Amino acid sequence: MDPVPTQASTTPPPPQHVAIIMDGNGRWAHARGLPRAAGHKRGAESVRKTIKAAAELGVRYLTLYGFSTENWKRPTSEIDDLMGLLRFYLRSEIAELHRNAVRIRVIGDRTRLAGDIVALIEQAETQTRENQRLDLVVALSYGARDEIVRAAREIAKQAVAGEIECEDIDQCAFERHLLTAEVPDPDLMIRTSGELRLSNFLLWQCAYAELVFTDTLWPDFDRSDLEAAISEYNRRERRYGASSA
Repeated sequence: MDPVPTQASTTPPPPQHVAIIMDGNGRWAHARGLPRAAGHKRGAESVRKTIKAAAELGVRYLTLYGFSTENWKRPTSEIDDLMGLLRFYLRSEIAELHRNAVRIRVIGDRTRLAGDIVALIEQAETQTRENQRLDLVVALSYGARDEIVRAAREIAKQAVAGEIECEDIDQCAFERHLLTAEVPDPDLMIRTSGELRLSNFLLWQCAYAELVFTDTLWPDFDRSDLEAAISEYNRRERRYGASSA
């Protein structure tokens, strides 16, 4: 008797690239009568949990919006708290991420970051460069409009120098000058805390990303929230402007 064929798994694959706007640390702290720094510290715990969950769920690229160009307008005390937390994270977590085959990439304007933070970032990127389980892209001092202007400026310099013809400037040529040139565009973009905007995050790259907004504040975000967003993503039909079948 022939063996009964086993039924293939019907579980859809996860999105290759998930991007997250981590929002709500301040409101989480305020609701508990705590300083904003406590919300940022709890938010760092959610970062750790989300990286672990993403790797276990088979996500290949995870981009986290850590600090925007607009965040520099916040009070100096809050910026100092955030930068101190960033230093602590870079010193304490990179070895563990490296052991779990996570590659670290940081995008954004590093000229505004302190020299010791830049050195820690460069060390983390070098140490984890060959890892291939999960690419963790952290956007620090990042703004999408600045990124696009920077790319346009670089192409303009090439054109003036005669290194590229105007007719050869297309989407592919432009994307090679973005900070995410080596990373595929996000398939799924998640924003926490109930806010419904992109806040200058990956404006070019998210042109066809599926957007999922959750009321969960970032410090409360966990694996179940990530799984729920991925489930919502898998229920959608991605047409990229074409008609539905």
